[in-house]
Amino acid sequence: MSVAPHLQLPPPDRLLSSRTGWTRAHWEATADRMLDALVPYATPGFAQYRLPGRGSWSGVVSDGLEGFARSFLLAACRIAGAGGAVDPALIERYTAGLAAGTDPGSGEAWPRLTDCSQQMVEAASVAVALHETRPWIWDRLDARVQERVVDWFSGFVGGRTWDNNWRLFQVVSEQFLASVGAPYSRSDIESNLDRIEDWYVGDGWYTDGDGRNFDYYIGWAMHLYPLLWSRMAGADDGGRTEVYRQRLSRFLEDYQHFFGSDGAPVHQGRSLTYRFAALAPVWMGALADCTPLAPGLTRRLASGTMRHFAERGVPDERGLLTLGWYDTFLPSTQPYSGPASPYWASKGFLGLLLPADHDVWTARELPLPVEESDQYTALPAVGWLLHGTRDDGVVRLINHGSDHNPPYDESADPSEGTGDPHYARFAYSTATAPEAAPHAVARSIDGHLALLAPDGTPSLRRRIHPLRCEDRVAASWYAARLPGDDHPYRIETTSVLHGPWEFRVHRVEAPEGVVVREGGHAVAHAERPFALSGPDWALARTAEGLSSVLIGLHGWDGGIEGAAVARDVQSNAYGPHSAIPYLRSGPHPGGRSIHVSLVALSRDAVHPEALRDAVRVRAGADSVVLTFLDGTTVEV
Repeated sequence: MSVAPHLQLPPPDRLLSSRTGWTRAHWEATADRMLDALVPYATPGFAQYRLPGRGSWSGVVSDGLEGFARSFLLAACRIAGAGGAVDPALIERYTAGLAAGTDPGSGEAWPRLTDCSQQMVEAASVAVALHETRPWIWDRLDARVQERVVDWFSGFVGGRTWDNNWRLFQVVSEQFLASVGAPYSRSDIESNLDRIEDWYVGDGWYTDGDGRNFDYYIGWAMHLYPLLWSRMAGADDGGRTEVYRQRLSRFLEDYQHFFGSDGAPVHQGRSLTYRFAALAPVWMGALADCTPLAPGLTRRLASGTMRHFAERGVPDERGLLTLGWYDTFLPSTQPYSGPASPYWASKGFLGLLLPADHDVWTARELPLPVEESDQYTALPAVGWLLHGTRDDGVVRLINHGSDHNPPYDESADPSEGTGDPHYARFAYSTATAPEAAPHAVARSIDGHLALLAPDGTPSLRRRIHPLRCEDRVAASWYAARLPGDDHPYRIETTSVLHGPWEFRVHRVEAPEGVVVREGGHAVAHAERPFALSGPDWALARTAEGLSSVLIGLHGWDGGIEGAAVARDVQSNAYGPHSAIPYLRSGPHPGGRSIHVSLVALSRDAVHPEALRDAVRVRAGADSVVLTFLDGTTVEV
């Protein structure tokens, strides 16, 4: 792809931006199109934007506020970045919206801020936008409107938020109150900033609240808001800013490896409909002057991701962001997501706050790490391995650490938890998404090793218990449960990266007679993927040449039915037709068994029967030794 089908963009600049062709002008044009497209959906006073699409559980008025607040953040980046030199109508719309939204008699007033209400989320975007556009909006507001805005924000003071990234919404909102001389609670700000210290796990990573909640919220919330707060607090930061800058710098050292050469981010975690909000920490590193990335690399990464979505129809033909990834795809969303929720993607435009003559906008683009060499990155604090291959530009995330569950109590059932497909799978990538439709989640084939009950019900990987993560090896276990059986069966898996492949060694505890099944990556496309299988391997390939392959190397003795490709429709964010290679064992003898498989996801041609010769497996009672063609040996 090379054309943004729904955007009118300037010609590409191949001298300045040899990789993407995008310049600041492309970003401004995209922002302008997205903002203009919202106007037909505004209420008369512009206090709400009531967009088409499925409503959230918070109701139509809250959804309308969400439309105002999140798009106001985008407008703020555009206004402040241009020094106010934008279409005056843009400033007028959001000025009017502030007046109407805080006027109880306007007919479109915003709900009051109450404890743990959705309004708290949206207020934070309004606070940041007001701060960044202060000379053009806040300072020019009528004094009565300023008083009403302050009164609305005062609902935060002494209020209670959810004990996760929401604490930071209170921080930035009350700091805004402080910045305009309004009453606020210093203890609210300090206690919330103290609380996030409990969630810092090292190497630049936080968990979003207690537990092992690792996903894009770490970048677009846990790193973002403390440094946005610092921009408001200035010198009155208590020395916190430098700590936040150091952590973000460390985070970005690894975070640059989450993006494929085509600009796609790894597809993992919740709220993926925010799409290019994943760029927020990248831009914040430049804004806070703490990024380890060269200016040309920062822009190449950000422009590559924005171009990736633009080329795939984001925004759509109406100029809107829909609930999905490329197209509308509701299974990848959450009940709290309303039609304006995707506009948290506005955080991806924070780079416009940098002046046009900043090095990020004027330096020549540099290649991503994955464009220069194969990349292997271990994230021990999280339990992830990142694996990028230069030949095809695909990045894979091997997951042995993030399950989005509350903290584990050693006295609790080791199998409890949610089993969300966006957290529970062994692997994610920049080219694939997990099967997420309810019927597909019930089958739970892709990226999973399951015990199958006689009726076909699979065990679920709900809670992940990490064991190790270093170099190119990571391991964890989960407790498998079967219907009518109270015994939790331990399934321990070690992933070993070698060349472009992942090797999985499973130590499986199972009752007699059950079947062990493992699935590879799900590939999806507008056209039905090609499928082929042999006695101990299966392959699925899309029309664009992306292949997912799973090969049984040891312990898979299911015979001619032991390898196949499962198909589905309307279950994947990447396309309406999806396919998953999988392996099935014969009836388990009971006790413990060893299963070894090779997992491949590649845009290169893949020959499964030849790949079996890539490794020699020697399995003993207590260990498995993998010997590769280059003589390298790994003992698991």
